[in-house]
Amino acid sequence: MKIEKLICPVITVLIFSFMTISCKNRPAVEARTEMKVSFTSDIESFRQYKYPEWFRDAKFGIWSHWGPQAVPRQGDWYARKMYESDIVDRRTNKPTGKPSREYLYHVEHYGHPSKFGYKDIIPLWKAEKWEPEKLMALYKKVGAKYFVSMASHHDNFFLWDSKIHRWNSVKMGPMKDVVGLWQQAAKKEGLRFGVSEHLGASYTWFQPSHGADKTGPLKGVPYDGANPEYQDLYHKKAAPDDTGWYTKDPENQQNWLESITELIDLYKPDLLYTDGELPFGEVGRIMLAHFYNQDIEKNGGRLEAVYTCKHLASEGRWVRDIERGAMDTISTDPWQTDTSIGDWYYRTGQKYMTGTEVIQMLVDIVSKNGNLLLNVVQTPEGDLEPDVLAILEEIAAWTAVNGEGIYCSRPWKIYGEGPSISKQEKGTFGGVRDVRPYLPEDIRFTTKGDTLYVFCMDKPSGDIKISSLGKNSPVNDRKVKSVKLLGGNEKLKWEQLDDALVISRPSILPDWQVITFRLILK
Repeated sequence: MKIEKLICPVITVLIFSFMTISCKNRPAVEARTEMKVSFTSDIESFRQYKYPEWFRDAKFGIWSHWGPQAVPRQGDWYARKMYESDIVDRRTNKPTGKPSREYLYHVEHYGHPSKFGYKDIIPLWKAEKWEPEKLMALYKKVGAKYFVSMASHHDNFFLWDSKIHRWNSVKMGPMKDVVGLWQQAAKKEGLRFGVSEHLGASYTWFQPSHGADKTGPLKGVPYDGANPEYQDLYHKKAAPDDTGWYTKDPENQQNWLESITELIDLYKPDLLYTDGELPFGEVGRIMLAHFYNQDIEKNGGRLEAVYTCKHLASEGRWVRDIERGAMDTISTDPWQTDTSIGDWYYRTGQKYMTGTEVIQMLVDIVSKNGNLLLNVVQTPEGDLEPDVLAILEEIAAWTAVNGEGIYCSRPWKIYGEGPSISKQEKGTFGGVRDVRPYLPEDIRFTTKGDTLYVFCMDKPSGDIKISSLGKNSPVNDRKVKSVKLLGGNEKLKWEQLDDALVISRPSILPDWQVITFRLILK
């Protein structure tokens, strides 16, 4: 079905509401706003967007980047790489003459992709150990304020109860509405709920499934993606010049619009993530206008929806997302890092981040006006490995004590000081690296009113010297009234000198590596 251009009428809403913000040290805000909202496919209409306070306050979300591609336990992009008997270099779009590791694994363990394709992997995904309510309770304990469910990856398999095609988790695999069950669990725990869509890239991404071996005994035998019977999964064969991240085919673009519109209308999520820039020009803007407008109707005139995509400049129209990276300074607009605690999908023997690395990353991101969306890798069965549980417990212990410096905070005048300010490696997809080493001299700041939070990014071995808080500092003109170590009961010795605030190292420090001081300024 082709979706015609949505004509969004002007919605005039008079709001009389008293919005009580639950964050400590923040006054309640009385809002009486007459809104005239009309998001359309005109790019200029998105400049009326305002970032909702819930997102700015939340700071930390957990993501389930999970689906049938986890079954082989070989990591990300399995549904494409299993067909790559001759890897194509994505930078040059030329074959390399080498098979992928996943192709060799697939042939050895499942058979040739002309006989056993990705369609045959899907029924093997049973999710028999998946307990969404138990996991959501854990994620809330860890400190997440919002949760994001994968809706569809590039494999074109939908994790919701779709009427668009048969390749979905209600009709196949787990036989469950994965998105719906995650949403129910999130609502039960009081978390905001989002969905991620990676479908826009699927139409070109899945094209290797239409190929065939170029050498060997099955040379020229088409893979199962070339079979018209399965075109609703693998898509039609793309034109020779249609090789970009996003397809140029108008029919495919309309299919994407129909699919994401169905997802929005069924679940009305608080957040929608796109794996790439806002796709397909006007087609993408039609989707986004609908997402914003339906949210206004859902919330009685308040726009609380968040759309994240990988445009380099958000210009206040949506939230910029940086994959596996972070901003290098404070951003005027809120932004988000999306990353994974390990591989994107389960992979045997994968190396996970440590709890300390996640905490350091969270603090650095929040100090620059960002949020962290962290994928917690599930097994194909749906549960978590013991080492992942241990990492989450470490994060939970830290946020329970130090979270007051994270949640509902805002950036200070500068985000930090120390060696890490000048030594910043570039991130994989922009910005700077999200995970990197820190020294005790590395400091990060957040603030709430007259309260300034000072984070030592590694456990100090001596006195803590903070140059930005000296009496003669060019960035601070206020005196320090008090200093408190979060998680400690010791009365601290400190002195605000001309060149620095010096805090004598407490005799007893908390168990965690990232130490937080609460300062009251006057």
